Amino acid sequence: MKKVLSNTPPEVGATLQKLRLDRGLTLEDLSRTAGVSKSMLSQIEREKANPTIAVAWRLANALGVTMAELLSSEVPQQDVIRLLESHETPTLSGEHAGYVLRILGPMDLAGKYEWYELMLAPGGALVSNPHDPGTTEHLTVLQGSVEIEVDNTRKKVKVGATARYEADKSHAIRNTGKTEAKALMVVIHR
Repeated sequence: MKKVLSNTPPEVGATLQKLRLDRGLTLEDLSRTAGVSKSMLSQIEREKANPTIAVAWRLANALGVTMAELLSSEVPQQDVIRLLESHETPTLSGEHAGYVLRILGPMDLAGKYEWYELMLAPGGALVSNPHDPGTTEHLTVLQGSVEIEVDNTRKKVKVGATARYEADKSHAIRNTGKTEAKALMVVIHR
C-alpha cells in the first residue's frame, strides 16, 4: 500500500511548545540557548511560521531531541535512559577566543543549574560579565592547567583541583599553558 504524502508542511508549533514547557523553559530561555529570536519562536509555536532546516536543527539540539521528534506531531514517551550522542550535545564555540563550551546539562535546568565541558586552546580564554547576584561557578580541571581571575584576583588551578568562586563579578578562565586545557564547569544560579 502506497503512503499518501501531505501537501502541507508539518505543524511543529504544538510539539515545540510542549517540549519547551516540559523542560520548564521560557521563550527567552530557548531563544538564548538555540540562538533563535523570541519572536520567531512565538510565531512557530502559534503556527504562523515554519522553521527552516537550520532553525529546526538548532531548536532540536537546544531541546535535546532529534529533528524527527521535533517535526513529528506525536511527542514520544522518553526512554528510561535518554542517551545524547556527542554530535547532539549543544556546543558554543568561541573560536576567536580559543574556547569550546559543550553544554552537558539538560535545558530544563538552564538558569538554575548548568554544567559544561570547557576546552581551552593555549592562550584561550572564556571571559564573562557578572552573572545574576548569588551565582557561583565550580571549575574542576581535567587536563592542563588554567588561571581563574575574579575581580582582578588570580589563582592557578592544576589537574584534579576544583576552584569555587563568585560568578556575579567579572571573571575569566584562561589557559596560560602550552597545551590544551579541559575542565568541567558547574554554574549554580541563586
